[in-house]
Amino acid sequence: MIQGTVTTDGIPTVSLTVAGTAWPATVDTGFNGDLELPEALRPFVNPRFLAPTEWLLAGGQRIVEDTYEVEFPFDGDTLAAEATFVPGSTILIGTGLMAQHRLTIDFLAGRVLLERLA
Repeated sequence: MIQGTVTTDGIPTVSLTVAGTAWPATVDTGFNGDLELPEALRPFVNPRFLAPTEWLLAGGQRIVEDTYEVEFPFDGDTLAAEATFVPGSTILIGTGLMAQHRLTIDFLAGRVLLERLA
């Protein structure tokens, strides 16, 4: 189980530990991929290049990013996941990574809960 909070801006967030460091992570239900990771995490997740991938962003914008298979620690396991790398310091969690979880976002109480179901 992963618990988090909803920011004052209404963004569901959790904290994920990667390589012994806690990283802020945004839960993005509009992103159907697995992960977008800060470039600083590249050395810690054993990335293996897969292919350039085209993504359709909000507003109809299309971008192409290199996609990697990574070994990512998530909810007590290390999962094989697909990820892109970007500048910055926040992890973006997509619905692909949460496929075996129930996501509860309680905006009134400011709580986020990811519970593994499978």
